[in-house]
Amino acid sequence: MPRTAAIIGSGVIGGGWAARFLLNGWNVRIFDPRPDAKGELSPVLTQARCALSSLTDVALPNEGVLSFHTDLEEVVSGVDWIQESVPERLEIKHSVLLSIQAVCPEHAVIGSSTSGFKPSELQEGALRPSQIMVCHPFNPVYLLPLVELVPSPETDPEFVAAAKDILREMGMYPLHVRKEIDAHIADRFLEAVWREALWLVKDGVATTEEIDEAIRMGFGMRWGQMGLFDTYRTAGGEAGMRHFIAQFGPALKWPWTKLMDVPELTDDLVNLISDQSDAQSGHMTISQMLMARDSNLVSMMRALKANNWGAGAILNAHEATLRIGSVLGAQLDDLKDLSNPILTVRRTVPLDWTDYNGHMNEARYLQAFGDATDRLMAMIGCDADYIATGGSYFTAETHIRHVDEVNAGQLIEVKTQILLGEGKKMHLWHEMYSDSRLLATGEHFLLHVSLETRRPCDPSQEILKSLNEISKAHALLPIPDAAGRGVGQRP
Repeated sequence: MPRTAAIIGSGVIGGGWAARFLLNGWNVRIFDPRPDAKGELSPVLTQARCALSSLTDVALPNEGVLSFHTDLEEVVSGVDWIQESVPERLEIKHSVLLSIQAVCPEHAVIGSSTSGFKPSELQEGALRPSQIMVCHPFNPVYLLPLVELVPSPETDPEFVAAAKDILREMGMYPLHVRKEIDAHIADRFLEAVWREALWLVKDGVATTEEIDEAIRMGFGMRWGQMGLFDTYRTAGGEAGMRHFIAQFGPALKWPWTKLMDVPELTDDLVNLISDQSDAQSGHMTISQMLMARDSNLVSMMRALKANNWGAGAILNAHEATLRIGSVLGAQLDDLKDLSNPILTVRRTVPLDWTDYNGHMNEARYLQAFGDATDRLMAMIGCDADYIATGGSYFTAETHIRHVDEVNAGQLIEVKTQILLGEGKKMHLWHEMYSDSRLLATGEHFLLHVSLETRRPCDPSQEILKSLNEISKAHALLPIPDAAGRGVGQRP
């Protein structure tokens, strides 16, 4: 049964939380008295549905049920998670948290999205301080994995552990901040950079565009994959961090920055910054910038995913949890019925799989069918552990028919039938669908090969047994009409 989250305040951050929970199969209840709350959330959800599903090679759970409410007790009744994202005014947060705890379940996690207040400050006057903690995300919440999870000494460790588990299940990275501090960890860095940037603009050293270019063309990309300390460790060469500090540490005493001061935000300075920002990116609407942002983030995070690095490692872990309990994570013994083609791929078409015609490019059809072949190989025992012993299947021949178009964001499934499975030979038939609409077929002939000799050889007896079991069941299925067709042959 789906769990339920209550989102208190559905602005930029609250709306992102709503999308993250909803697209991970949670029912979501929204409490936001603003008359335009529902309309503002709609485009966020539309964007999130496309972007978040593009990160994983396994389909997300079925979307939960979204509802809007005006009664606070109705919103929090029976929920498992309550996320407070009201304005950053302590008196407002105190009032809201007090009202929540008067009617909410005692087992529910209460997280605050505050970017600055300490949890002990939030807990002042609370009915159950042990239930409240900071869960500070980063925008867009539905894409970026980091959540600064900050308890106070009053927060119950069991709530902290439960929050970590839930956040990880949703593909997020809970950073446990062990000692509460104003603005937590990440925003203190951002504040320092922001202060220095304001001075650089005020003093005429750099424009807003030049500062942004310095970040995104240089250290921003390094930070995106390695963070601060690993970046400087590599800057020290083989001698590492010690050499870096010895070489550059003395510079910390030099008057390079003005981090302790901030220029007065006069009308002139505000206008200067605003005008430069308009000149920098005013040719794009905010909607266009957000779409570009999400597309870029998806591409970067998927690249990191391929290397199991940084945020990509979090994606891989999330994807592994999505496979649990589904046929996409099953072994042969887990399958109850072999009388039909086997589901081997269920995923959303990512943003970067489309071509200049706006539909999935032909190379990605092959990739999807290749993933289907890999899934079947793993199912019969030809997995990474087996391949490490020196045997694998090599594709010898492929024939793909492109039947219909498919676009980014669409859910596709591949079902696989074994036409022949005996000895060193495996002949597969894949069909790709969107709902009941046939998109493509793939016919693949594979040979089992010794990785030592690079020559065909028989697989292990265990693999042969599994392969034959499926082959016998699939032999009772009709041969697909298009199987064995030549290129250009009409039906």
